[in-house]
Amino acid sequence: MDDNGQIAEREAGAAVESAHAAYLALSQFDQSRIDVICDAMAAAALDEAARLGRLAHEETGFGKPEDKREKNRFAAEDVWRHFRPMRTVGVLSDSKGIVEIASPRGVVAAIIPSTNPTSTAIFKIIIAIKSRNSIVLSPHPSARGCIAETARVMVEAGRAAGLPDNAVICLENTTIKGTEALMKHRQTAVILATGGIGLVRAAYSSGKPAFGVGPGNVPVFIERSADVEKAVADVLTGTCFDNGTICASEQSVVVDAPVEAAVREQFIRQGGHFLSPEEAKKVAEVLVTTERTLNPKIVGKSAAFIADLAGVSVPDGTRCLLADCDGVGRDHPWSIEKLSPTLALFVADGIKAGADRCHEILRFGGMGHTAGMHTNDRHAAVRYGEQMPAARVVINSPTTHGAIGLSTDLPPSMTLGCGSWGGNVTSDNVSPVHLLDIKRVAFETKPVNRPVAAKPASIIEKEPEMEPRQVPDRTRIAALVDEFLSSRVTKEDVPVPASTPVEPARAPESPVRTVIHELRPQSSTNGERPEPVDFVSEGDVRSAIDKGEKIYITSKTILTPAARDLGEEKEVFARV
Repeated sequence: MDDNGQIAEREAGAAVESAHAAYLALSQFDQSRIDVICDAMAAAALDEAARLGRLAHEETGFGKPEDKREKNRFAAEDVWRHFRPMRTVGVLSDSKGIVEIASPRGVVAAIIPSTNPTSTAIFKIIIAIKSRNSIVLSPHPSARGCIAETARVMVEAGRAAGLPDNAVICLENTTIKGTEALMKHRQTAVILATGGIGLVRAAYSSGKPAFGVGPGNVPVFIERSADVEKAVADVLTGTCFDNGTICASEQSVVVDAPVEAAVREQFIRQGGHFLSPEEAKKVAEVLVTTERTLNPKIVGKSAAFIADLAGVSVPDGTRCLLADCDGVGRDHPWSIEKLSPTLALFVADGIKAGADRCHEILRFGGMGHTAGMHTNDRHAAVRYGEQMPAARVVINSPTTHGAIGLSTDLPPSMTLGCGSWGGNVTSDNVSPVHLLDIKRVAFETKPVNRPVAAKPASIIEKEPEMEPRQVPDRTRIAALVDEFLSSRVTKEDVPVPASTPVEPARAPESPVRTVIHELRPQSSTNGERPEPVDFVSEGDVRSAIDKGEKIYITSKTILTPAARDLGEEKEVFARV
């Protein structure tokens, strides 16, 4: 390892340790104290927005000073105004079953890009301190000076309001080894990575929780019901803002066939210039390198600069270069993310065809980031959004401004997650919420064990003694059953063999119907099979016992309980 690498690693390690000590102090601050500190830092950044924007432009050569000033203003004013009321200390919510409590994470490792250096630094410092975390900034080497100055301005104001020393640190020696040491340090709690794909992958492979941001390559679809004049104005505003350095800026326009002519006319009227096929080919050669990757020399440059670099003449006042495209992929350089005021133009017929083309563009280089649409059909907008593999689908607004929450109700942010489509841990606009751990105190609402309440002793003493349990008299029950069943068997109910003489019926002695128990013969004198009886009571069994006879029964014979018990005990029954 060279000396610069070793120096950067040592600096990163010392910075994290110092920032961790500051975090321990910050974590004890109450909400009011935190908000006062952030008030001071945001106000200082807002006061210096124009100067810091000029420094960023001069150091990096990207974008426009006035647009960088606006991005600084957005980060210092709009972002802070939106998040100031947010509770980030103590109890966040208290319901019957759950109490949520905010807990800071620790040291935030913040990677700052060269395309939006000062605005990203302002944003990340504010959301880190708002959530009671300390932060260590690792600036892009080509923007080290303006990022360090931004941190200095905010730290100076913060200290005057009570910010602990080393709560915000900007590394001076920025190398790949130093950045890796920062991300992997044992006391680094979370990483906010804004930069190229390689940097984001390094953040995710560091072993620490990381919020990375993928590339944009934003497509926008102008549907036939759109207000074409406004749609074109919005597209140009988005792609030309700071010369396209925000990842959410429009990179390709897909036009619905019925409005193609009107769209072309509006682009020309509003400062767009359509290149001929030969001119488009020349510009394509400077848009990408021989390896088919984006040429850093054109990033954040004006349309005139790029045209001149390609040897192409364009009219004065040209805001944006446009080229007709018929395909997406490595063989179509105009279809990549260009981070400059250059637009690929495609024509498609209908919402499905337009959405399919936009999906293809995202799949080539902007999965999960942002897509746009201009339409007066809300249903069509929702259908389009359902098809897009993008976390933000901006309707009827510049995607640059809509995605960051400047012209929409999305949370204002300079760090835009791309979700699982882009290999990111979140699809949200990153905010102070993402730098908090939420503890939940959960009370039992669905009891597992339900104890039985014991009666007071005084009540137990007054209760009357329970009477002994009465054991039912089995003999009495059997007699009652016999009586009931016997009453249901009359002479008419019992068939009598023709050979058996029948006595004349006697007049009843009472209104109660006379019950007679006539049994069939108990034996046969001629050797024939004995006839079984249909019903047996306890009296029948006792009579048979006295006479020494058997009672012949079948499975259909009705036995009273008492008859069954006594008959089985004395072996009176014979089954036939």
